[in-house]
Amino acid sequence: MYMSIRVTHLLKTYGPQKAVNNISFSVNKGEIVGFLGPNGAGKSTTMKIIAGYIAPDAGNVTVCGLDVATTSLEVKRKIGYLPEANPLYYDMYVREYLSFLAGVHKISNSKQAIDNVINLTGLTLESKKKTGQLSKGYKQRVGLAAALVHNPEVLILDEPTSGLDPNQIIEIRNVIKQQGKDKTVLFSSHILQEVQAICDRVIIINKGEIVADDSLAHLQQQGRSRNIVQVSFKTPVDSHLLQRLSAITSVSQGSDGAWQLTTTNIDDARKQLLELAISHHLDIVSLGTKGNNLEEIFRELTKG
Repeated sequence: MYMSIRVTHLLKTYGPQKAVNNISFSVNKGEIVGFLGPNGAGKSTTMKIIAGYIAPDAGNVTVCGLDVATTSLEVKRKIGYLPEANPLYYDMYVREYLSFLAGVHKISNSKQAIDNVINLTGLTLESKKKTGQLSKGYKQRVGLAAALVHNPEVLILDEPTSGLDPNQIIEIRNVIKQQGKDKTVLFSSHILQEVQAICDRVIIINKGEIVADDSLAHLQQQGRSRNIVQVSFKTPVDSHLLQRLSAITSVSQGSDGAWQLTTTNIDDARKQLLELAISHHLDIVSLGTKGNNLEEIFRELTKG
């Protein structure tokens, strides 16, 4: 399979601190991959190295088969990069700024390219303003438009939804998903619900080291607390009823009244709970599995 991004034994140190410690991963053409980690974990450093903006101390990165260290200019033509800081020229108008970037990339039909990204990122009403006059959310859209104007093969997006309101987040999420149909997208976000909504695969980095690189579905399946079912009922329930269920090994009740049930088999436990509710005329208010959402997985892998 064609690898759009290949990172091999990447190392970057700042004094005594290893910001990125011998990490390796690859991203295939057409994948949308979430790159996650706590603050200071090494996400932005890795993205800057991939985009050719800083050099590693050791290791190798290729983008679309090109070595970033030796063909940096060619790599930049292949990449659309939105850095976390999103540097803009505040005295330039939105169209003027995008026209400047189109000139840098030597785009032949620049007017059409600019019109396309302005429409795509929802900047039509703001396109005649100076970038310095825009809200943080619209500045972020300008940064995304700048990353897309030359129609790159690879998108590197560092916190692309930072500063956006909930409606804008959904719009930008749809833009990223649309771009992922024919581009490779590596993006970081602290909004884990966004990652779940956009990605099929996540890479989690902690203290400069990769602690997970897997499909979201498989990570959820392997969640360390996945043997716990959480259920709450409309009316009080005797714990002995729950303890009699064959799939349940232990029962405890939280201060909010919800029951946490340790089980040998999630599916059997859910089935038996539903049967119990029907036979004893109990109303189930909520029924879920603890440990298999991305937030819980993230906390488990990066705690301490």
